Amino acid sequence: MDRLDHLEHLDKQLVDELAQVARETVRDELREQTRRQRRRATLYAASGAVALYAGAALALALGLGLAAGLPDWAAALITAVILGAAAYALRGAARPNASRPTADEAELTAAHGHTGGGTPPNGQGLPVPPMPPAPPETAVPGAGTPNAADARKPHTDDIAPEQPHHRA
Repeated sequence: MDRLDHLEHLDKQLVDELAQVARETVRDELREQTRRQRRRATLYAASGAVALYAGAALALALGLGLAAGLPDWAAALITAVILGAAAYALRGAARPNASRPTADEAELTAAHGHTGGGTPPNGQGLPVPPMPPAPPETAVPGAGTPNAADARKPHTDDIAPEQPHHRA
């Protein structure tokens, strides 16, 4: 019996060592991934800052070009209007609205064949569930004729997985 107790102690020690090695391996891998992601985030931030300065230089060049033939205030105003229109267009392209479904909504609609819902008139922007083309059928084939030879009780396979399940 002492020999088995000694083996249990070795098993516990082996498990502890394996757990420690696994923890160290996972910790090292997470450190490496974090280091790579931090570097990538820094490069994206630097890219954004450089793009901001490039946009400012482009706006300045546009304003100076317009100032050659117009008063300075008019050139600055036209440049501001052009930049405002570009910002509004980019905002509209980035923001989903009711008239143009997002890629996820279009994919779900195409996959399930639903007709469109939309935004309710209350202006809250919450989606309206799509309406089915016809009311759901409540009868199970053969259930309306209890004396028929092919009559059977409803089975769980008769329920479509896409349909909501309600308890009576």
